[in-house]
This record gives sequence, structure tokens and C-alpha cells, in this order.
Amino acid sequence: MKIAVLIKQVPATDKVKMDEKTGTMVRSEMEAELNPLDMYAVEEAVRIKERMEDTTLTAITMGPPGASDAIKDALSIGCDDGYLLTDRKFAGADTWATAYVLSQSIKKLGGFDLIFCGERATDGETGQVGSSVATQLGIPPLTYVSEIVDLTQNHIRVKRAIEGGHEIIEVKLPALVSVVKEINEPRIPNLAGKMKAKSAKVVIMDADTIDADPSKLGLKGSPTRVVKVFYPKLTRGGKIIKAKDPENAVNELLTFLRSKEII
Repeated sequence: MKIAVLIKQVPATDKVKMDEKTGTMVRSEMEAELNPLDMYAVEEAVRIKERMEDTTLTAITMGPPGASDAIKDALSIGCDDGYLLTDRKFAGADTWATAYVLSQSIKKLGGFDLIFCGERATDGETGQVGSSVATQLGIPPLTYVSEIVDLTQNHIRVKRAIEGGHEIIEVKLPALVSVVKEINEPRIPNLAGKMKAKSAKVVIMDADTIDADPSKLGLKGSPTRVVKVFYPKLTRGGKIIKAKDPENAVNELLTFLRSKEII
């Protein structure tokens, strides 16, 4: 079985910076890490590789040259090889343009039986890229997957989270699986894995390599735009309630809340 895992390098959650003029995230010279939710996707793919013979596992990411570190992280956990999609033409891509680049790379690599990704990335919180990749590849997307119930060379049956519970879905392969963190507990890379990743070569692919249509790349190929970025203003004004006993304090609080039409 041939499996791909789509991963992303994201800013450390307390290091996110936005360019207020372009509405895009500033990714240069920032502290970055492998998207935490993608680690569950990598772990699940590695577990399949460990129990199914003749399975190869490829990690794919799109980003600046430094995003090769995310590929190295995936290799240290158990992926066999990794590809970094990097090109200035990709800059400013929204979720649809990002999915286009990823889907083109998958086609260029000959397609996969199964594609894994995390539920969402912590920098964008959209949860759209996985389903968009599946759509552009013409394969079924299985989202919010919390358990793989059964997997063969021809089909996959999963349990996915829905409002109020879960449902079981079965589809024929190839398919894309977007996982939630309840699916497993990601392992910590061992020394052998880290040494393997350190010496591994990450293959670089640009727009020409994947035969991408220039009109579908970056800001030009993005149907959605961030038109304004602003920081919310925090007001510290408030009312201090002083009362000698709890009953009067509660009554004063209720009076204040009613005056503001909160209750």
C-alpha cells in the first residue's frame, strides 16, 4: 500500500505575526513547529505501515525552505521519504490554492492509495485543505475520523465524529482521511529515528516540477482574500462591587447586569 501524509509547519502558537498590509502570515524568521494535529495523522499512518506488509509512507508539505524541518520530524517518527513543495510562486496561497499545489504533487508522484492529514492547522484553523485536496483529486474525503475500523488493499471503514455521536463510513480506495486527536497517542521519536531523519534527503519540488498552472498559484490563484487585519481593542473599564454581606453584593450585581440588559 502506498500512503501519503500531508503535514504543515506552523508558527509556535505564541509567535504568530501577521502582515497587516497583505493580510498574510509572516513566516520568515519565526519559531516554527510541526502542526500538532498532523502528528496524529503521521502516527496513524506509521501504525498502518507497521502492521501491513509492503507499505511505503511519504510525507509531503508546502512551505518555505525551512519547512523541511517538518519533513524531518515526520521521517523521525517513521515516514520513509519526504517532499517539500517550495516556490515563491506559492506565496500567499489560500486553502484552495494550497490544495491545488498538494494535489498536483500527489499526481506527479503517481498517486496514493491512502492520504492522511490532520483535522486542521493551528495557524489557520480552517480545516479546509484536506477536503479540498480530495475534491481536486476526485477521491472521497473522510473527515473527523477518530478510528480506523477496518482497512484492506481495496477499502477502508472508519468511525467519524459527528454532532451528537459517531457514524461508521466505508469507501473504496483511494481516499483521504482527516483525523482528530482522539484517534491515537503520537509516539516520541527514538534515537534511531532522529539519526535517520538527520541524514535523510528531503526532495524539493517547485511549480515547474509539479507542472502547475501559474494562474492557480499563490495570491493570483486564491479565490479568497484577507482584506483587513486588525487587533481587537481591550477595554479595562469595569465596576467594582463593594458590599458588607454576600446578599447585598449579589443584589447589586444583578442590578448592574439588568442595567446592561445582560439578564
